[in-house]
Amino acid sequence: MNTPTLLPMADWPVIRDEHEVLARGCTHAAPHIIELGCGNARTARHWLEHMPLAQYVGLEVDTLQHAKNLQAPHPRMRFVEAGAQAIPFADASFDLALMLKSLHHVPMPLMDQALAEVARVLKPGGGLYVSEPVYDGALNELVRLYNDEGVVRAAAQAAVDRALQAPNSVWEEGSQERFVMPVRFENFEEFEKRMMRPTFADHHIDDAMLERVRAVYEPHQTPEGAFFVRPMHVRWLRKKA
Repeated sequence: MNTPTLLPMADWPVIRDEHEVLARGCTHAAPHIIELGCGNARTARHWLEHMPLAQYVGLEVDTLQHAKNLQAPHPRMRFVEAGAQAIPFADASFDLALMLKSLHHVPMPLMDQALAEVARVLKPGGGLYVSEPVYDGALNELVRLYNDEGVVRAAAQAAVDRALQAPNSVWEEGSQERFVMPVRFENFEEFEKRMMRPTFADHHIDDAMLERVRAVYEPHQTPEGAFFVRPMHVRWLRKKA
């Protein structure tokens, strides 16, 4: 596999728009894109501004979020309520698949099946862009107080490794990149809404936990907001032609 020299996180480049990372690996002029676990598809909507000929399908298992997506139509976007482990499309339907911080949300026993499904619906030569948060940094230390994702994030990377190393694998690995993305919260209330109470998960936040997290958050608060970076690891996979 292509394993780059790993610099200390403090030396990772700062990326404010992840589209520039995607653009380095996507050369298709008019890709048919599928995103697995699209959430509110905010990133995809932004990326489509850079890709005027792209067509997009977003899959989401969160019923509430899927309903919201349907209320915000876009002429080149389609939304489907489904999971990555059972993609309701025919073989070789897409040029590019996106998993943006979503592979670690797939139930661990289904991660291998999800990657096999992605391979099935990609055209030969198609690309899979896997963008996963790295288990490190001040923001991670804050979030892990109520939602420790160390195990599932490691499982996601292991699933990618298995997909590449499997006998007769249909995948070949392309480039890898590590970088940090700035994250800002206006105040703790915004942090609570965005990070602690997403519609797709119940983190069982009681008053004691809320105050524990607040106490760790508050030293980061400034008059301009609280500033963090989110370390990211991107892996490109290609379906063999």
